[in-house]
Amino acid sequence: MPSLDRRRFLRDAAATSALVSTGGLAAGVATPAQAAPSTAAPTPAARRRGAVSFRWWGTAGWRVDIGERTVLVDPFLSRIDTGLFTGPFNPAKALTVRTDVIDPRVDRAMTVLVTHTHWDHFMDVPYIAKRTGARVFGTLTAYHLGLAYGLPSTQLSAVKGGEVLDFGDHSVEVVGALHSRNPSYSVAFPGVRVSPPPQPVTIADLPEGDTLGYLLRVDSGPSVYFTGASDVAERNLTGLAPDVAMVAMQNATTTGDYLPRLLAGLDYPKVVVPVHYDNFETALQNPPPVAPTDRTRLNEMIAAVRRISPRSRVLVPEYETAYHF
Repeated sequence: MPSLDRRRFLRDAAATSALVSTGGLAAGVATPAQAAPSTAAPTPAARRRGAVSFRWWGTAGWRVDIGERTVLVDPFLSRIDTGLFTGPFNPAKALTVRTDVIDPRVDRAMTVLVTHTHWDHFMDVPYIAKRTGARVFGTLTAYHLGLAYGLPSTQLSAVKGGEVLDFGDHSVEVVGALHSRNPSYSVAFPGVRVSPPPQPVTIADLPEGDTLGYLLRVDSGPSVYFTGASDVAERNLTGLAPDVAMVAMQNATTTGDYLPRLLAGLDYPKVVVPVHYDNFETALQNPPPVAPTDRTRLNEMIAAVRRISPRSRVLVPEYETAYHF
């Protein structure tokens, strides 16, 4: 696995010229990559053997292909309409898994990393795990929810933060994190599951269930930190120093100094990728739809990253575009 010193050397050596490519095209500016809009799912034939690619699926969701292995992070593809962006918000909205959207995109998966169990992060996970046989890593709440959906305990791994999981050509370090708070200083659908509940029916049946971050280290490749929510326990980030950070955008200012604490804790990554900025209740289609208020927040986030970490490159991703770091 790459050492900490190696990662810092690579980042510092290229701090002002970080390369992010989409099929070989430079895409390092703070605007969406100019890829042709497409909803076509990536196919195995399109992947280079041994290459590492990162495809954003909206919200905090990612597909990472490492050679012939696939790691998913918070895969949420059904993108059901709860009224969150159009109003009124309906907490009783039924959980409806869109297999017609998932199946063309999820041909395989070895592991699924769950940051927390809100519907826009966890809802599609049980179906994907059953379809692919992937092992699901997440909090104890994710473990018990997986059992509620009929997944065998042998396919579920509860983690807390601090674990370093070795998969041979890559490793995953689990990091204790925090969920963001709304303008009322509250968390939507708070709570944990300490035993298997009845199978969830509505989005309110999927609580936050504690929050994690994940550091993916690829042998002879990048180290990438994934967030699923916009708060941070910065003391848990000491020594991670990733090359790339997938950073969830804030939707309120109730969490103090979020970006300064996060970026400093991560030792100012070479590349910062904003996520969770899109309207994730629309079709997975480029350019990513962004609500007007979220567009303002996104612009403010980009400006803040440039101010706090001027040597970082900001990449605003588009859906299903293969990025190579």
